[in-house]
Amino acid sequence: MSNTFDLIVRGGEVINHGGRGLADVGVINGKIAVVGDLGQASAGEVFDATGLTVMPGVIDTQVHFREPGLEWKEDLQTGANGAVLGGVTAVFEMPNTEPATTNPEALADKLLRAAGRMSCDHAFYVGGTHENAPFLGELERLPGCCGVKVFMGASTGSLLVQDDEGVANVLRHINRRGTFHSEDEYRLAERRPLARTGDWTSHPEVRDAETALQSTHRLVRLARELGKRIHVLHVTTAEEMAFLAHHKDVATVEATPQHLTLTAPEAYERLKGYAQMNPPIRGANHQIGLWAALEQGVVDVLGSDHAPHTKEEKARPYPASPSGMPGVQTLLPVMLTHVAAGRLTLERLMDLTSHGAQRVFGIAGKGRMAEGWDADLTIVDLKARRTITHDSMATRSGWTPFDGFEATGWPMATIIRGKVVMRDGEITAPGGGKPVRFQETLA
Repeated sequence: MSNTFDLIVRGGEVINHGGRGLADVGVINGKIAVVGDLGQASAGEVFDATGLTVMPGVIDTQVHFREPGLEWKEDLQTGANGAVLGGVTAVFEMPNTEPATTNPEALADKLLRAAGRMSCDHAFYVGGTHENAPFLGELERLPGCCGVKVFMGASTGSLLVQDDEGVANVLRHINRRGTFHSEDEYRLAERRPLARTGDWTSHPEVRDAETALQSTHRLVRLARELGKRIHVLHVTTAEEMAFLAHHKDVATVEATPQHLTLTAPEAYERLKGYAQMNPPIRGANHQIGLWAALEQGVVDVLGSDHAPHTKEEKARPYPASPSGMPGVQTLLPVMLTHVAAGRLTLERLMDLTSHGAQRVFGIAGKGRMAEGWDADLTIVDLKARRTITHDSMATRSGWTPFDGFEATGWPMATIIRGKVVMRDGEITAPGGGKPVRFQETLA
């Protein structure tokens, strides 16, 4: 074992696949070299983690950073800054930009825009459409692509694939796990007249639980018929969770902090447009079902679905207000607060934010704190108490639905490939993010 390291994270409580306990983490050439007692070793840089908890780097597998085309809401640089301030080491970004990420040129453009500007590591989804379905097998293998994303409801332009044949055609042509926004567009069209102008409490009535359940039933049936793997994003209903529990051989499942924390109608009455997203914040009975599924192991990953809009856009009277809320910076503080309250263990949170992402997407070299893996570490103070505020958000939109939330547990440092990128709320090494690599597409 080497006695000299590039970085030693010393004296923290380490939590990884081996459990929890005091240990040091030694890093050489951006990789974890040792997890153990390095009291006699030296390093070019030492991070004193005394009193802190050292986790594998948090991975957020669902963000919308709005670039290109919608930079007044967010861009790759500001979104990534929010990520590292929130303890997130890598993000997967969505294709519904302008232009949409549906061809090699658009993907290459995003990777070029990210270089030197994104502070966290990153990958990008390619959007599946009716038109590009025959080419998706090639597109999903491109460097920097985390997979294919399909909107079965609630999207715009060519990214909407609402019909069974369209979804089946996408599935036929992909080999990696397909990622889906699962809401039934046909039922949505029927229910849009139920929207009450200026009344956000009608949002979960328009996009009711049956809208999500019908779509997820269709999606699972098609995946099973075609022998394909699927990942169902931001599941919001108790019924979907109960159904998906019986189809884990083909389906992995995402939940979000906001659906685990906010409930209707209170959230809409208090936050108005700031509570509006798709699928919607639902009643307490559904939230109970989400927590039960999380406890039972049905949920594989947590994603923020970071999807900012400006304050002015959100102030429009419903339904003219757009759906989506920021979340990449608050994912960890909100969930650490649930840990402090006893809703889940820190071990389970670690699995949902690192190990789960690695398993679902086949990430190469990230998602575990073990020898030979990328030295991506999220260092938290489990006892720190902070208030989340609009002003503390790095997002260009300048707001959060968790304004005023009293958090217990806070990210104190973000280390990516052995470099301290954030420390004590300050970004110390901006713009060094690199594309994430995947096991199924290694050259």
